Amino acid sequence: MTDVHPQAEPAQTPIKPVLKPAAAKRANASVIGMVLALLVSLAVVIPVLLLSPGQSAKTYRPPVDVSAISAQAKDSAGYTPAAPALPAGWSVNYARWTSAGADGVPYWEVGYVTADQHFISLTQTNKANPTWVAQRTDNATGNGTLPVGSSIWDLREKSGGDTSLINAGTTTIILKGDAQMPEFQTLAAAALGTQP
Repeated sequence: MTDVHPQAEPAQTPIKPVLKPAAAKRANASVIGMVLALLVSLAVVIPVLLLSPGQSAKTYRPPVDVSAISAQAKDSAGYTPAAPALPAGWSVNYARWTSAGADGVPYWEVGYVTADQHFISLTQTNKANPTWVAQRTDNATGNGTLPVGSSIWDLREKSGGDTSLINAGTTTIILKGDAQMPEFQTLAAAALGTQP
């Protein structure tokens, strides 16, 4: 038997692609075009970023003239809506008169942000009823009373929710929010024009 040796395959030389000058020029044109487009984009974006005002940690709050809005709402309300003077550091988010809806209760409402960045809404009406009060306080449970100056406020608290203070005189005022009790007392006194 004779040994048969397979013949060695000839070594394959790698094929080196050769671009014609026109094809090479087109390939380079795409790269140059992308670089130019990037530079033009940066030339437009960088001045815009440099000229835009910097971000501030302080939130912009347009001024709300509670006294002026209260004076406008007086004729519709039939009473002078409360417009308490703010302690230093407090601000107002909104002040508005809301006509009677399906519940038949029109009301005055002002949103206060305290110096410690807590929120308290003041709601006032002369047509309150138990159902409306329960809805405005999220059906919070009564938790006694709180004397503020010469007035007595009903205290309602909802577990994991907001605190509410209610004063029922010639009008009913509801204070509701996530603030601390001294902040509630400050606004309650100001709303009735008394000292805490």
